[in-house]
Amino acid sequence: MIQVSEIAKSKVIELMTADGFDASKDFVRVGVKSGGCSGLSYELKFDNQQLENDKIFESNAIKIIVDKKSFLYLVGTTLDYSGGLNGTGFVFNNPNANRTCGCGESFSL
Repeated sequence: MIQVSEIAKSKVIELMTADGFDASKDFVRVGVKSGGCSGLSYELKFDNQQLENDKIFESNAIKIIVDKKSFLYLVGTTLDYSGGLNGTGFVFNNPNANRTCGCGESFSL
């Protein structure tokens, strides 16, 4: 399962609305792809389509959709949002990552 922090929830709703999505019925699609300085990088986008191999979760009233392959890398992850001096954006707190890059956008197992 993937958790969504309270601050990430607020930002997701704000950004989904700005992009024409409805947070009460549309999804945050979270995934993992090859690349980044640590080997794997996170993907995050809004979606209104569920694919055959997707898993759906709901956390903090946010619907999250993850493809089956990415799910293996993301089990137990918390989606957070940082607005601090080191930059603003979504942060993946992934307990499966052995190493992350300085910007937090990529990881390795």
